[in-house]
Amino acid sequence: MGKLIAAVVALCMTTSLGSHAGPREQAKRIHDRLTGVPASDAMLDAMASAITGAEGPVGAALYAIDGAPGVSATGDFYTVTLKNWSTPWTNEAQDVFAPLNDYSATVIGVVRDELDFRDILSADILYRGNVPGIPAYGADDNDHYEFLEASGANLADPAVLVRDSQSGVTALPPEATAGVMTTRAAARAFFVDGTNRAMLRFTLLNHLCMDLEQLKDSAAPSDRVRQDVSRSPGGDSTLFLNQCVSCHAGMDPLAQAFAYYDFPYPDEDAAPNLELEQRKDLGSVEYTGGSVQRKYLINGATFPTGYITPNDHWTNYWRLGDNSGRVGWRLPAGNSGAVDLARDPEYAEGDGAASLGDELANTDAFAFCQVKKAFRAVCLREPTPDASDTQAVADLVARFNVAGNMKQVFAETAAYCADHL
Repeated sequence: MGKLIAAVVALCMTTSLGSHAGPREQAKRIHDRLTGVPASDAMLDAMASAITGAEGPVGAALYAIDGAPGVSATGDFYTVTLKNWSTPWTNEAQDVFAPLNDYSATVIGVVRDELDFRDILSADILYRGNVPGIPAYGADDNDHYEFLEASGANLADPAVLVRDSQSGVTALPPEATAGVMTTRAAARAFFVDGTNRAMLRFTLLNHLCMDLEQLKDSAAPSDRVRQDVSRSPGGDSTLFLNQCVSCHAGMDPLAQAFAYYDFPYPDEDAAPNLELEQRKDLGSVEYTGGSVQRKYLINGATFPTGYITPNDHWTNYWRLGDNSGRVGWRLPAGNSGAVDLARDPEYAEGDGAASLGDELANTDAFAFCQVKKAFRAVCLREPTPDASDTQAVADLVARFNVAGNMKQVFAETAAYCADHL
């Protein structure tokens, strides 16, 4: 909490400064915005030299993040800025003060190691801690990551925050891993109870910056809407036709990708002395490959002729219609160029969570969302409609689409905002 307060004070102080400052003042702004703590004189000297030299302001920003020649970085970009940036995505309440967990630690590691951030929803990857006395990764607790956070260890150190495969650390087989979507923290938040539609909704909200309301499409086919959705809610069939179907027609065939996942936890009989949330804290990710979870088949009598989920094969009906432009669907990773919907109006489809993660991450909306969130975190404001911000965001998105390098996005954003308060 002390570091967070210090970060807020330091950042607020920079907002009172005018633009077009000298190199040292510009260096101070960049460091404050990226780390939230004051830079040492040695770091400011190195950053100011970079600003006036070949590295430029972006090079100075990278010094603030990872250190300059002979000058160590504080590590606060990872332990504070990135931790606070990613933590709200890990829980339904979007609480920034939630503890470090396997979801947020993996985001931090992917950014630190400059991996393609578009793989965050599909890769068999997990970052874990390596400090003295740390408990082993727990399938049914978060002790490993809470210990790592409490230790105050520098997450910038690859020997402290270690890259591993999710299938090698957890009980999930490789084909069941889908980046942060299949971490324990994500499952605890979005696979628990419910019908797994929450995983799709919050993935869209957190990683495409779009909620279901923005993606409604009443023209999409309704053949994949599940049995648990009434076609006459309150006895009024027009309500389904005019409201419900516009979400469920696209959402249900996409959420089918999660048909084999659940997050079971002890019931009241097994843990009579624990409250509901405490019992959920003891849960773990469950994957039943080839066998659809019961939650996909509940309330079948609500509309018996509705869709019965047979497997985890998903179809993207939102590739066509209004959402083709809203989302900007692109070819999967490994290909190039945007999908020409006018020439090839096919629905995209696949099997399982990882292929859906690929579909969602390779969109214009995903790229814009990452840039917008980084802009908000570093500049402490939303991008404005003026020409300067609009062009800066467009350039950042274009460069992100080349390599998916989020560290570079943060560095370039800090360099821009140091001169555009």
